[in-house]
Amino acid sequence: MESDWARGVDIETPSAARMYDYYLGGGHNFAADRQAADAVITAIPDLPKIAQANRAFLRRAVRFLIESGVRQFVDVGSGIPTVGNVHEIAQRYAPAATTVYIDLDPIAVTHSRQLLAGDSHATALRADLREPDDLLAQLRQPPAAGVVDLDQPVAVLLVSVLHFVPGDEAYPCVAAVLDAVAPGSWLAVSHSSVEGFASLGKDDFDSAEEAYKKTTTPVGLRTRPEIERFFDGLDLADPGLVWVPEWRPDETSGPFAGEPHRSGMLAAVGQVADR
Repeated sequence: MESDWARGVDIETPSAARMYDYYLGGGHNFAADRQAADAVITAIPDLPKIAQANRAFLRRAVRFLIESGVRQFVDVGSGIPTVGNVHEIAQRYAPAATTVYIDLDPIAVTHSRQLLAGDSHATALRADLREPDDLLAQLRQPPAAGVVDLDQPVAVLLVSVLHFVPGDEAYPCVAAVLDAVAPGSWLAVSHSSVEGFASLGKDDFDSAEEAYKKTTTPVGLRTRPEIERFFDGLDLADPGLVWVPEWRPDETSGPFAGEPHRSGMLAAVGQVADR
């Protein structure tokens, strides 16, 4: 019997969100997702650990943002819900904290809505970062408008998502979102980097890249300066742009604590200055 979360979904085309779910050991994925994900893991055996390190960064970033006074979160490219979601972390430290999850994948959105049914502090939208006008319009109307207020500071989370918006297209999209939020808002980013995957042989990298070309969101790495560009005009929190295990590490930092470059991903959190 078809599950509610799978009804009407294209199960033949791999989804980056469902592949990420598979890396984390989740069960909301299909054969096409697993086949594509296994091809990437063959090329990059550390990938499940990379996903875990990235998830650990998300937990630490949300906790830092709560400690910095943030009470509203917009998680763009949130993916399939799994243990330690943003609203769960935020509400553990601030019960009144609110969260809007945004993803392009219909399963991610459907399952998020099922998970959040009856929770007035969180909701989920289907929107695309590459279409910021539509994304912002949805944030300004119900149900999101009853959860977050863009006239008050908000944390925009772009965790492991911007490498799915390759080229220069991503910069104006992120800028449009940041221009729409109140001064004092924050941006958190983790991003696969050229430097992080430099040790891969060309054949391995090409194999991983080819697997993502079969999805609706092909992947593209950026250099450290290109990732830093997303924070132009923002005040970076310490320790700046670093490997994900190095960003305010604690006992939950996850794998690669001794070899942070193996995470392949850089991360930073910055605040929108007063305009």
